[in-house]
Amino acid sequence: MPTNKVRNLKTEILSDNWYTLRKVTFELQQNNGAWDSMSREAYDRGNGATILLYNKVNQTVILTRQFRMPTYLNGNQDGYLIECCAGLLDKDNAEDCIRKETEEETGYKITDVKKVFEAYMSPGSVTEILHFFVAEYAKEMKVSDGGGLIDETENIEVLEIPFAQACDMIKTGEIRDAKTIMLLQYAQLNNLLS
Repeated sequence: MPTNKVRNLKTEILSDNWYTLRKVTFELQQNNGAWDSMSREAYDRGNGATILLYNKVNQTVILTRQFRMPTYLNGNQDGYLIECCAGLLDKDNAEDCIRKETEEETGYKITDVKKVFEAYMSPGSVTEILHFFVAEYAKEMKVSDGGGLIDETENIEVLEIPFAQACDMIKTGEIRDAKTIMLLQYAQLNNLLS
């Protein structure tokens, strides 16, 4: 929803190499009515979707492990993160995207998915909205080894972890990915595995 508290919006593309980095100059009206000039950079990588696959009977969840260069640059010693399956929407709607990403990354062909919420993940600099889903899985749904797409240079390890252990991995720092923490906590709060 546009606001009448922003005016004189100007954008300049700084980079469109991988995604788009824009410098945005604008005026923002403060609560006292004064207009302040500001300049911010906004990184547009598109919107995405993520999912927590869970199995009530076995009390397990499916997570992935893959290399993330930005985490390596910011102190993650080996650069690998344990995460929920996720992907960019591209031209898909969020539900179609997460079904496709789930099969590509984990090897599970899921049918029933439930959208639980959406969130801005880093609103100070990134435009992305992430759509959060949950779905039950069973071994009969496994149609491939997963691991991602070779042409996208994905090299994803699929992990089946006891739910209680995954929650403990947040405390130990083994899981430090925000979307994964949010979905594991959603599962706890909503008793998905009980």
